[in-house]
Formats: sequence, C-alpha cells, structure tokens
Amino acid sequence: MFRNILVHIPSERSARPVIDVAIALTIARRSHLDAVAIGYESMGAIGMLVEGGGAVAAVMGAEQERAQERANAAIAVFEIEAKLAKIAYGSRTVAAIPAEAGQTISALARLYDMTIVLQPEPSKASYDNEIPQQILFNSGGPMLMVPYIHKGPLDANHVGIAWDGSRLAARALRDAMPFLMGAKAVTVIAVNEEAGEASSDHLVTHLGRRGIAVRIQRLTTDRGDVQGAILSVAAESRMGLLVMGGYGHSRLQERILGGVTRSMFDCMTVPVLMSH
Repeated sequence: MFRNILVHIPSERSARPVIDVAIALTIARRSHLDAVAIGYESMGAIGMLVEGGGAVAAVMGAEQERAQERANAAIAVFEIEAKLAKIAYGSRTVAAIPAEAGQTISALARLYDMTIVLQPEPSKASYDNEIPQQILFNSGGPMLMVPYIHKGPLDANHVGIAWDGSRLAARALRDAMPFLMGAKAVTVIAVNEEAGEASSDHLVTHLGRRGIAVRIQRLTTDRGDVQGAILSVAAESRMGLLVMGGYGHSRLQERILGGVTRSMFDCMTVPVLMSH
C-alpha cells in the first residue's frame, strides 16, 4: 500500500515537481518518505591531471566536496517542505561519479514500495536525467515518474492503464493496485489489440472481481504513434495517472529503453507509474 516511499531529489534541476507529489502522496497514504540527493563528481579535471602528472588526490577531494555541497543544497529544500508538512521522513545525500550513482540509488530503491523520480529533460544536460532509467530497470519495483512541467500533488482520481497483455503490463498493473482501488474512474487503453487470453475484456472481468469498475478505450494506430495515441486519450479524458510496463532490451550489457517507453520518457504530459 505504498507505506514506504523513496523520492530522488535532483541536485542539478528543479526538484519542486517531485517534492510536491511525494509529500502529498505521503500524507494521503500515511506513509514514511525517504529522500536521496546525489551530487555528481566530475572526472574531467582529474583525467587532465593524470595526463599532466598533477596532484590527483587533492583534486579528487575537492571535487567530492563540491559534489557533496550540491547534494546537501538539494536535500535541504526537501527537508524544509517535509518539516512544514509534518510527515515522517528521512534524508540522505550521496557524492558519486555518474557511473556509480545509478547503481547506488537503484540498490537503495529495492527496499521501498515505490520510488518517485523526475522525468528527464533532454534540453538540459544533467546526470539527473539518467537516474529514472537506472531505477526502472534495476530497482525491481514500481517507479512513479513525474513530468518536469507538473505542478501540485498527484491526481489519481482517473487512472489509465496502457494494456497490451504482456508480462510487463501485468507487473505494472499489480504494482499500481493501491491507486486503482482508490480511483473514481479507471480506463484501460488497448492499442492495436489482438485477441488472446490476456485481452482487455478479460482484464475488465479480473478487475471487476476486486470491485474496480473499468471502461475500455480501444485504439488503432501506427506503431510509431502508440505513445502519442495514449497521451491523447489521457488528455481528452483528463487522466491524472498512467500505468504501463517499462520496456527495454539489452545492448552490449546495457539496458536500452524500448520505443514506446523512450517516447514516454521524452514527451510525457501526465505522471506515469512504470514497472519492469
């Protein structure tokens, strides 16, 4: 029931959207909220010193200190709001090189019911942009991604489920059950659906046994416009939350986002709960 929530507080971008959503959700669910901010150590200057034979240890220490200061500044913003809201919370800061940051926070996220992150912003170069993908594929739990244009708390009164009958969609559905149970309206969005044992009709029956009334919105569109079609339905129906599987494939031992998932990362307009 999302009793134990983690939120990543960006240190290089505005954290307001995730702070507002995380605190409001913590209040509504009577949960405990932990926040983590990461300060990223730059390896560029250190590399230049290695080539020139400079004092590497001193530079590394100074760079780590600057990274820690950035993390401390970010977490301080969260702590002010958490204290004002009088919620149960904890906070943590990490100074790490970018290659290790994703591994660190993903391991931490495995202990929580859900992790809240900020949508990447391609127009702003930041290592914070890499964190959501790392958490999605490596945490083993649901990730609530908040658009960087979002304002205010999460509105989960109308929830949309992007359903294709896959294992990943089923995983996200189960992870989102606390939201579905509390929603006033739930819509299953079935794009280019084919008949099968895990059809949207069967899903409606399954959710009905839990007392969740569902309607189905069936769409047919080109494969390249699936994400756009889903977001159009969400906007037209005024959905406040989307639920979908987070797809990816392995390339040279690195997990790469699938097409629809990548498009959602880039162009989402509504908070999305994803699971892999």
